[in-house]
Amino acid sequence: MSHDNRSIVRTRDVMRKTITFIDGMATAQEAAAKMRSEKVRCLLVKKRHADDAWGIVVVQDFIKDVLMVGRSSGEVHVYEIMTKPVISVPADMDIRYAARLLFQAGIRRAPVEDKGEYVGTITLSSLILDNELF
Repeated sequence: MSHDNRSIVRTRDVMRKTITFIDGMATAQEAAAKMRSEKVRCLLVKKRHADDAWGIVVVQDFIKDVLMVGRSSGEVHVYEIMTKPVISVPADMDIRYAARLLFQAGIRRAPVEDKGEYVGTITLSSLILDNELF
């Protein structure tokens, strides 16, 4: 069965069009509350200055670096548990390549970048579940 006649689905076509940001100085408790209220599974951590890199904090970071080691979420800062620099996906990337990028990097979600700006987020599951690939 050939898929040659189907149009190419781009990352922008399946991304969540909102991004939730947080400051790295926020506590893990504040970050978890923000994730619950915004109904998101990741937060993009703001740059501290122009030469800094963006970071990302995901649910697994809380489990691995707070819960499993018995730390108090009110005493742990986001910058201590985040991943930095963040891996981003171009908005115009074919979703097949976006899926490969996330899978090979060992990550489940990433911000989507368009012309130097973050415009959304993408997850491995959205690449599969939001499309009629199968």
